[in-house]
Amino acid sequence: MSNVTDLASIPAQRQNEQALREDLAAAFRLAVVFGWHESVGNHFSAAVSEDGSKFLMNPKWRHFAEIRASDLLFLDAHDDGVMDGPDAPDPSAWCIHGTVHRSNPKAKVLFHCHPPNATTLATLQDPSMKPIDLNTARFFGKVAMDLDFGGMADATEEGLRIAETLGDKPILIMGNHGVSVAAETIPEAFEHLYFFERAAETLLKAYGAGQPLAIMSDNLAAKTAAEWEPYVGMGYSHFDYWKRELDRTQPDFRD
Repeated sequence: MSNVTDLASIPAQRQNEQALREDLAAAFRLAVVFGWHESVGNHFSAAVSEDGSKFLMNPKWRHFAEIRASDLLFLDAHDDGVMDGPDAPDPSAWCIHGTVHRSNPKAKVLFHCHPPNATTLATLQDPSMKPIDLNTARFFGKVAMDLDFGGMADATEEGLRIAETLGDKPILIMGNHGVSVAAETIPEAFEHLYFFERAAETLLKAYGAGQPLAIMSDNLAAKTAAEWEPYVGMGYSHFDYWKRELDRTQPDFRD
């Protein structure tokens, strides 16, 4: 299994704009494959510039299943006139992604969606991810929670609060709303979302069993989360497998 050091060059290899466009278009198609999409809403973005302010994002109300690399909007988080143009993005998308990319250069990739299990978890009074197995423990200490839901996220204040609450965490549980996932690269964001949705499913099923949860101690959960770190290469291999599958079944994602 490759380790973090071996993969040091991978992010650089995937950061040119065309590669980002193809990876992001693949992520949209795969969100449909896994059932993470919702109608023609939700938004994924990826920074093109080093400071994160120039980024790609899906056009307004385009179904994830038909998004191609060339369809992605090229946006500038510092452009106050973005919402006045003919190709303006969805207001809630601009509110969340524009603010995060403007204020948090480390969040080069941001996925916001309402997958069934993560969203169900977000509706609980206590939506925290309890470490009860390998996948749930993967996220120990890596989840931020925003429990101040204010309706549709289309106000400047809402975007700022979301960006500040996310901070340097890869996962943001948005209470009464859904989930946002941040990462340095698209494959890493995809893998975070994949495992978080599975972890949420496991936790919800455990709650449904009606028996007390076998929650790990903080020390054991932290140890388990740290043991996941050398497996970052698994996410690249997983994502690349699905891109090969898309090349066989939906090759127009690269167009």
